[in-house]
Amino acid sequence: MGTGGAETLVAGMALAGDQADWTSAVASAGGHRADALRARGVATFAVPAPHRRATGVLRAAHATRWAVREFAPDVVLAHNISASVVSRLAVTGRRIPVVTVFHGVAHVDYPAAARILRRTSRTVVAVADSAAAGLRAAGLPEPVVVPNAVFDQPPARDRATVRADLGLDPTVPVALCVARLEPQKRHDVLLAAWALLDDAVLLLAGDGSRRAALGARCAELGLTGRVRFLGTRRDVPDLLAAADLTVLTSDWEGMPVAVLESLAAGRPVVASDVDGVREVLAGGGGLLVPPGDAVATAEALCALLFDPAARATAAAAGSLYVHTRHNPETLMKTYNEILATAVAGGTR
Repeated sequence: MGTGGAETLVAGMALAGDQADWTSAVASAGGHRADALRARGVATFAVPAPHRRATGVLRAAHATRWAVREFAPDVVLAHNISASVVSRLAVTGRRIPVVTVFHGVAHVDYPAAARILRRTSRTVVAVADSAAAGLRAAGLPEPVVVPNAVFDQPPARDRATVRADLGLDPTVPVALCVARLEPQKRHDVLLAAWALLDDAVLLLAGDGSRRAALGARCAELGLTGRVRFLGTRRDVPDLLAAADLTVLTSDWEGMPVAVLESLAAGRPVVASDVDGVREVLAGGGGLLVPPGDAVATAEALCALLFDPAARATAAAAGSLYVHTRHNPETLMKTYNEILATAVAGGTR
């Protein structure tokens, strides 16, 4: 329950549950979002991360079973594959349905995901049409599609103040990438693209196993000073206020909340033409580029970063799209129907 799209969705749904007459608890390996939920009165339970190991899964299932016994839920909402396995083991012998929210996997992993979900889940909710299509092609016949939404964010400070705090010139073009520093996100492609640009600053918000390698690559490309590694951040609304656009060069995505949050804040997006990203930017909120193509990424960044009129047009289209198609009220209403049906013994 730190940074990340699934974690953002969990926190938003737990806090918005009162509107749907839910009483929620969150079982997780902890993190700042879990701390914030606990401070606002949401019950939280500590569950060790399974790390895709049999012993880890069993430890997580034991902790989750204790949480189930203490909280006595009507339904368990599991986010992603590992949580689905853990939850099914935790409710063994109890008449408690498991509903899994599927945020996406690499294409090669869809067959395994479909096999696991068939065995663990009463209902599977895919966060994007493309994710549902992948599951159906892999043999899971009836996933429900509920696109992610943008829940209320803390108000951002004004652009000039944030830029001053970050040591940014008020007039320099700024791109922001909010993503874990992991291989899937392909920051190597982004850095190669950035090396083709001049007179702009790239902010990287996130941390992960690739941090040292990416720092070394920045030095090799002569990008020191033009790329800022910000680490894990809790002030993404402020960073969006400081930026002119956001960029995401992933090899695959489900329905990235970072893209939705960018559009909701009026910041267009340059992103890889993959899965759920394609669905979101079809509304005109930015530019799609072929995955792994640094030159195309640089060209798209230039087209928006240095053209205020093009940015404004894309920002307006993206804001309209996300507020129309990805609003939290619709999401909560749909999940309420899914959970009620699961508790009643059926599938939606």
